[in-house]
Amino acid sequence: MGMILQSFLLALGQVGDPRFRKVLFLGIGLTFALLVAAYAGFLLLINLFVGPEATVPVLGQVTWLDDLLSISSFIFMIVLSVFLMIPVASAITSMFLDEVAQAVEDRHYPHLPSVPKIPFGDALKDTVNFLGVLIGANILALILYVILSPLALFIFWGLNGFLLGREYFTLAAMRRLGRDGARKLRSEHSGKIWLAGILMAIPLSVPLLNLVIPILGAATFTHIFHAVNGRR
Repeated sequence: MGMILQSFLLALGQVGDPRFRKVLFLGIGLTFALLVAAYAGFLLLINLFVGPEATVPVLGQVTWLDDLLSISSFIFMIVLSVFLMIPVASAITSMFLDEVAQAVEDRHYPHLPSVPKIPFGDALKDTVNFLGVLIGANILALILYVILSPLALFIFWGLNGFLLGREYFTLAAMRRLGRDGARKLRSEHSGKIWLAGILMAIPLSVPLLNLVIPILGAATFTHIFHAVNGRR
């Protein structure tokens, strides 16, 4: 726990780094763009399959069904975005983790040799895979939130803590150890990584603060990687 808190405090002390701000704004912008595009695609499907007029049993032909579905879908997307905004932002931030990790290493580990940047195609592939897992897991978790509503917040923290810790640590370690080495090191410290992920997921419930957490999480897990890899 002391190592995790120390890593977080080191990351917090670097929050004003221009490279941190760049990734933050890119992550927020791309997240909003993705959510808007998803809503636009959903509206397109409604118009395609329902159209301006539709025939409803008993009522006959109506012209307001597509408007009703559009309004309902907007409300649904607003509610859904509350649950998906942060996981999506966290996944997109992972695409720029290399830049955050490099900023951390430049400041705190300048003695380390430089590493080649992760190719954009590889980063995009990892991000898409992570995004799919995050969205799928959080949508399935909505069922648990309804069934176990008193425990909904703890389920959210535990689930996203596990997923975020696993992904962010792997991406941080992969820069130095490669994919196989990162997986091996992650399995050796899975408990610490999950705990750090939960501590990262808890502030995700706080509006505005949750937008900064993915950046701090990326920096924190870079410090955690160097701590456990140094001990190893």
